[in-house]
Amino acid sequence: MTFIADMKEHDLIVGHYFCKSKQSLKTRVGKTYYSLKLQDKTGMVDAKVWELTKDIQDFNEGEMIKIDASVLSYNNEIQVKVNKIRRSQHGEYVLSDFIPSTTKDVEKMYGQVVGIIKSIENLHLKTLLENILVKDEARAKALKTHSAAKQIHHGYMGGLLEHTVSVAQICDFVCKRYDYVNRDLLLTGALLHDIGKIYELSPMPYNEYTDDGQLLGHLVMGVEMIAVEIAKIEGFPHQLASLVKHMIVSHHGELEFGSPKVPAIAEATILYYADNMDAKVKTIEELLDSDTSPGPWVGYHKALSRYIRKSEF
Repeated sequence: MTFIADMKEHDLIVGHYFCKSKQSLKTRVGKTYYSLKLQDKTGMVDAKVWELTKDIQDFNEGEMIKIDASVLSYNNEIQVKVNKIRRSQHGEYVLSDFIPSTTKDVEKMYGQVVGIIKSIENLHLKTLLENILVKDEARAKALKTHSAAKQIHHGYMGGLLEHTVSVAQICDFVCKRYDYVNRDLLLTGALLHDIGKIYELSPMPYNEYTDDGQLLGHLVMGVEMIAVEIAKIEGFPHQLASLVKHMIVSHHGELEFGSPKVPAIAEATILYYADNMDAKVKTIEELLDSDTSPGPWVGYHKALSRYIRKSEF
């Protein structure tokens, strides 16, 4: 098959792709057509089905489909004109070809999470982390396989684990440089700050917001999960529980960024900047990875509200 990143104008392609989205639309003259988003591990592409003939068999978004199509250029972007579609059958494709994934070793990263948990000295916090991230096998699996975002940064399988480890390592480095910073509290917040995303986003490859994700968001969902787990730990200090929850609800840093509270303690402040730095730098890294334009400037990035330049060193 031809991967999306390798598609060129005038290519004729026959292969399997993940149907990320499917819209039934009408042309100006009232003719029905399908507008699709197709995905593989290398990216996503717009596709159009202009003729709904018998060769366009029944399929839904969120399914693997086999297409016969041609590649064209529209507004200087690659687009796929689909002539035939059918549902893919099990055994016809390798799922890993269609799910963007971390390039890092998942088990090694998870081992780093476990190592950080073992280093926590406060028994209440260590028990909380073990119960959520180690003993609960479903959550441990979700941490390994979920993305950290629908798009923008770490939006691929294993992205949540990669981001979590990175933020925890940044926090561990920074906390040694300041007084009045409790390492155990800071690293607990770092490991749990985005845990609500395993419920906010559906599993890969779909990676869409769930109903609860849209209605509540991962900050609220994370705090709710943590509150339930804290209640199971005998003698967990109320003040410590409040500080852990504060780490979660304030980690976006500003009210306009979705935090119901701004950071009020040193640990929450460090977590906010570590999270923000990892997200921003990873966004630039992903932009540079996907750039094929000549010259030193990649272009304007809407989410970052700035032009990005290559370092060239």
